[in-house]
Amino acid sequence: MKHIFKVFLLLTILVSAMSALEQRKVLTPEEAFNLSAKRSGDVIVIDIKLGKDIYIYDDQLKFKILEPTNASLDEDIKRPKSVKYDEYQVHKDSMQVMIPISVINKYVKQGPFKLSVAFQGCSSFGICYQPMTKEYSFDLSGSSEASQTVELSEQDSIVESLNNSSVWLVLLTFFGFGILLSLTPCIFPMIPILSSIIVSQSKDNMSTKRAFILSLVYVLAMASAYTIAGVLAGLFGANIQATLQEPWIIGVFSAVFVLLAFSMFGFYEIQMPAFIQSKLTKKSDQMQGQGIVGVAVMGFLSALIMGPCVAAPLAGALVYIGQSGDALLGGAALFVMSIGMGLPLLAIGTGFGKYMPKPGGWMDAIKATFGVVMIALAIWTLSRVVDDRIIIFLWMGLVISSSVYMGALESLEKGVNGWYKLIKSIAVILFIYGIMLFIGAMTNATNPLNPLEKFTAKTATLSIQEVDKQSHFKRAGTLQELKDIIKNSKTPVMVDFYADWCVSCIELENYTFSDISVKNKLKDFATIQIDVTKNSDEDKKLLKEFGLFGPPAIMFFKDGKELKHKRIIGFKDAKEFLTHLNNL
Repeated sequence: MKHIFKVFLLLTILVSAMSALEQRKVLTPEEAFNLSAKRSGDVIVIDIKLGKDIYIYDDQLKFKILEPTNASLDEDIKRPKSVKYDEYQVHKDSMQVMIPISVINKYVKQGPFKLSVAFQGCSSFGICYQPMTKEYSFDLSGSSEASQTVELSEQDSIVESLNNSSVWLVLLTFFGFGILLSLTPCIFPMIPILSSIIVSQSKDNMSTKRAFILSLVYVLAMASAYTIAGVLAGLFGANIQATLQEPWIIGVFSAVFVLLAFSMFGFYEIQMPAFIQSKLTKKSDQMQGQGIVGVAVMGFLSALIMGPCVAAPLAGALVYIGQSGDALLGGAALFVMSIGMGLPLLAIGTGFGKYMPKPGGWMDAIKATFGVVMIALAIWTLSRVVDDRIIIFLWMGLVISSSVYMGALESLEKGVNGWYKLIKSIAVILFIYGIMLFIGAMTNATNPLNPLEKFTAKTATLSIQEVDKQSHFKRAGTLQELKDIIKNSKTPVMVDFYADWCVSCIELENYTFSDISVKNKLKDFATIQIDVTKNSDEDKKLLKEFGLFGPPAIMFFKDGKELKHKRIIGFKDAKEFLTHLNNL
């Protein structure tokens, strides 16, 4: 019996060992280290793909020019940040190293040259590989196949500028990007939020200085939020803004808007507790201290919750941070970009302080108006997570209530001036629109801008458009499903990453993909849409697979391979998008 037990124990150990060996398959050098190099515009891209559980020693990864001269490039280029592992600095993830042609030109002015990549790596379960070297030939004259160039995508161009430009040029460029991004839909919700905050703070006559301070605090808090979220996303691949699109978070933020609105209506006054105010303020600057913390918190949260869309400059900075680990330059670029985005907010907020009416009847009317705006923002925010039919009911309630308060159901007194008649006219129009919204809500309409869609002659056209959209945009819910579609497609494939909470995504839906010329051109493509609204584990897996930090993103595939230089990050109008399609 004892011998049988020993044999059984030995067999168990052998089976376990064989199972472990099976799980820890020894990769060939080609499987462990898959390197490729190509010239893309003014940069040579070294693509290093590592097998499972494989890492490369940082001090053994060397880049050299072999011909026509012998020169090391290690001091001239930036490589992804290494991590500490068993007392060594190593690279554990696949990576790209970009070598600018300007660096090559230091040693080779023209003609052919040979580039080498030397490296040594190991497997995490103890097997190490011999030092290896890969060689690649290029030609600066452009006469050989190896030197043929392809254009860089907008995102990759930005990454290249971060790698090669001076710090001041990078910061100035990103400041310009921020000013341009301030004109996009993602920043628009911030305008009524800041305006409403300034109005709610104006107990006495609001000074220009006071308005400027409040606006500056809001913009700086917003910029800090973008910077912190961006750096964390670049370093760890976790999109905080997408995470904050949970329904309960959206609900709480919308409730804050409603609370602010009712305070503007005069139902109550929102103030910090006296013991906190006494610590934050002094007699000489009491007005400057009150409310500033609240403004900063609102600016911080507004940036994270109201504007989660990704644009090309933001994506470029995140890719740069992820590849280089240089959170300082990447974070600084994001910060100045956010300041550029906040410039219009600063100007509008300061203008409110300069032109704010004196306390009295006009001031009460303006506060009530911004109270309505805050409730409208709450409804618009909820529309990301609440059924469209319920949203129409909410719009109906807001519009009819506003019209009643404006006197839609009251008769005008004799002898009133033209302003009262104008307000009365607007109130009646709003009341009629509210009735239309009520009818639309009762008939399951989904578009508040077209509440009578079930009764109009356009119904058939809309239905056809909906069917047409469904037939053109198929949904893929998993990475494997997407890969199968791309692999088996006989036509080029367009993949659109979308989310309900992404303002730019909705803009693409309403103004770009709905354009008749774009729709006709897209018939040449198999069009797939990836909905990452829920930010589930599978959604994160899909985003990570393609190196994306969030929607909107549009990618194109041909013969199973992505045309990376044609990738679109952010919003494009119908004309720009059609030109992009034609250039494919």
